[in-house]
Amino acid sequence: MRRSDFHFDLPDTLIARHPTPERSASRLLHLDGRTGALVDRQFRDLSALLRPDDLLVFNDTRVVPARLFGHKAGSGGKVEVMLERLLGGRRAIVQLRASKPSRPGTVIDFDGAAALTVTGREDDFWTVEFDRDAHEVFERLGQMPLPPYVGRPAEDADRERYQTVYAREPGAVAAPTAGLHFDAATLEACRAAGASFAYVTLHVGAGTFQPVRVDDVAQHQMHAEVYEVPAATCEAVAATRRRGGRVIAVGTTAVRSLESAAVGAGGGDGELRPTTGETRLFLTPGRRFHVVDALVTNFHLPESTLLMLVSAFATREHVLRAYAHAVEQRYRFFSYGDAMFVEPSPEALAPRNPVR
Repeated sequence: MRRSDFHFDLPDTLIARHPTPERSASRLLHLDGRTGALVDRQFRDLSALLRPDDLLVFNDTRVVPARLFGHKAGSGGKVEVMLERLLGGRRAIVQLRASKPSRPGTVIDFDGAAALTVTGREDDFWTVEFDRDAHEVFERLGQMPLPPYVGRPAEDADRERYQTVYAREPGAVAAPTAGLHFDAATLEACRAAGASFAYVTLHVGAGTFQPVRVDDVAQHQMHAEVYEVPAATCEAVAATRRRGGRVIAVGTTAVRSLESAAVGAGGGDGELRPTTGETRLFLTPGRRFHVVDALVTNFHLPESTLLMLVSAFATREHVLRAYAHAVEQRYRFFSYGDAMFVEPSPEALAPRNPVR
């Protein structure tokens, strides 16, 4: 597969730069991965697509205000600090953007409110140590890390809207955006339809914004992201299987968490087990899904790993046709944009292990 196999043309006017006035006011494109059939809906219709005994799996990560602006002590050079991962206490892994390269020992000051010292380098990132708790510094001084394609500075309203209503585990530097459409009324409607809820945690890293730079998709290396699939979620998935319900992942991060725990934990035999660790799982057409039966997701960038994941789930041909339809019907794209409900192609699903 080539990167260009996942290209589509998108008018700039369709990039959503602000959220809808209400979370659930977005549109929802329903794609049947078996036939390629498309139905235009509203996100508030989601509960009508659910069956009794379905399980919705949400990513409960919480976005940290991850972008800081400071100056190098001594030279005064401007530096942008973008969090990649909190390491606990005063330590963190970050991206540094400055006119001149940083090096270990560089001190960056944030107008006297805090400071950090660069301690080392890890690939494209830097390890740093703050003069106080790192999470507290980002929460107090940071800006919400809106994706570059939003094309505007973060506003006060983004602290609430670039965050799911069920976010609880701080550590992400990008929102699991499929979840941004859910509000209290939508969640209650899903419960009333007979669905139950479970949670995973995957702390989305800055690498989520990194484009695929190689032509041969198989050569792309994913950035590692920390995730957890707790025992309660594994039990909920097993109970859903016994009832004959579907496991519906809310967002590609929920997909990657569940599938990582199924193929990476234990013997990698497709059986979901409680897991905490790092994942670099890259799902492309030809890979099969062991846990997920349906997917709620936003519209993704051309040639992105997320578009490739959705294409693996419902075939590249059906997905690109759906995207062409979305462009024609003027759906809103990317993080603050509209959503899809995707049912899989038969060949995307691995045989399910018997549930005991």
